[in-house]
Amino acid sequence: MKNSRIYKIVLVPAVLMSLQSCFVAKDYQRPEVVETESYRTDLLQEGNSSMADVSWRELFTDPLLTSYIEEALENNIDIRVALQQIEAAEAYVKQGKAAYFPTLNANAQVTHQELSRNSQFAALTGGSIDQFDLSANLSWEADIWGKIRSNDRAFQASYLQSVAAHQAVKTDLIADVASLYFQLLALDEQKRITLQTIENRENSLETTRALKEAGNLTEVGVKQTEAQLYRARAVLVDIENNIRLLENAMSILLGEAPHNIERTSLAVQDMNTDLNAGVPAQLLRNRPDVIAAEYNLINAFQLTNVARSEFYPSLRLSASGGFQALQLEDWINANSLFANVVGSLAQPIFNRRQIRTQYEVAEAQEEIAFLNFRRSLLIAAREVSDALYSHEAAVETIELKTKEFETYDLATSYSEELLNNGMANYLEVLTARENALNSRLELINAELNRLYSIVDLYQALGGGWE
Repeated sequence: MKNSRIYKIVLVPAVLMSLQSCFVAKDYQRPEVVETESYRTDLLQEGNSSMADVSWRELFTDPLLTSYIEEALENNIDIRVALQQIEAAEAYVKQGKAAYFPTLNANAQVTHQELSRNSQFAALTGGSIDQFDLSANLSWEADIWGKIRSNDRAFQASYLQSVAAHQAVKTDLIADVASLYFQLLALDEQKRITLQTIENRENSLETTRALKEAGNLTEVGVKQTEAQLYRARAVLVDIENNIRLLENAMSILLGEAPHNIERTSLAVQDMNTDLNAGVPAQLLRNRPDVIAAEYNLINAFQLTNVARSEFYPSLRLSASGGFQALQLEDWINANSLFANVVGSLAQPIFNRRQIRTQYEVAEAQEEIAFLNFRRSLLIAAREVSDALYSHEAAVETIELKTKEFETYDLATSYSEELLNNGMANYLEVLTARENALNSRLELINAELNRLYSIVDLYQALGGGWE
């Protein structure tokens, strides 16, 4: 008789485990949403490798910049927050794997009950009852519909999403540090040129005053030269203010209080790297934000599996046992042992539409995750295309602005020589000087835009996080 009971107890979980292979949740299939032929990639240098495969230590050759990037990756607040999010997601993964195992609870309880004196039990018990319980409860649910497995996979996808999000933060941080550093270098160069301009205009002001005293120039020319000097000084104030603001922003990226940022110069930046984005099919394979968006879709897909499984019956096996006695001295005793085993099948019938609502919400959230995934692909493709066209435009602009500056510089020299010989209007000299200064500052901006475009392309391809 005892053997028969043991066989039944063993048989129930065995049958339930065999049912797991018969009823499984749907498996995730990656949606076909990548339409590489529609991307504007006519500027791509196609090859088997991608610019994203290049380490940021190789892309950026300035030793000060690389040291700042390393410091930011170590101390940046956003990076540290992302790491903590990974820790939290990893804890949920462990919880998902533990869901396959039964739950076990232990309970110790002492109960004292005072009975009514007029009750029929009062005379038998003396008016009070003491009961001592020491028990353990075991419960296990068979995953015949794949609910536990889907939950486990959802937790894993959420963990991988947090890892990809951390990688995206690294990519963005590297790009932000490099962009701010290059902008500081450009402002340094503009400051140097503006200081030269101020010095030249101070000398010009002395010259114009001498020409006025000699009768070769009116007071109007002197005041116009003086106004140009004030204008250059105002430009210098604006540049110095922007430098301080960028240094403060850079300090925050480094996870530090605002301070001065040591740097080299714009002229020593060597970033003539090949803009190789790989073949179109591999264009976005390194984008961590796209990877994170797909893991978010996987998470939503698995949670839809979980919601769908709630429509079906749940099979549970529970057991409890322990010691129970009315006297303390009889508590831990062979005669006080008790045990029971229960197998249950629960099928939801009417539950105020809660399961149906949860399933419909899960389906809607899965569709939202899919649309976000598709949007991330489109945005990534746009950013790659934008960076390529921006780089091409910056290179062409540098060439044209160089010629423009050389022309204005010659025009300034000619007009000053003609003025000294009384053959030109002073307004022509002022216009030529102002155009030369603006053209030189715009040339620096064009070079900055070229560096920006390389950083943007590197970021758009998902480089820097490996």
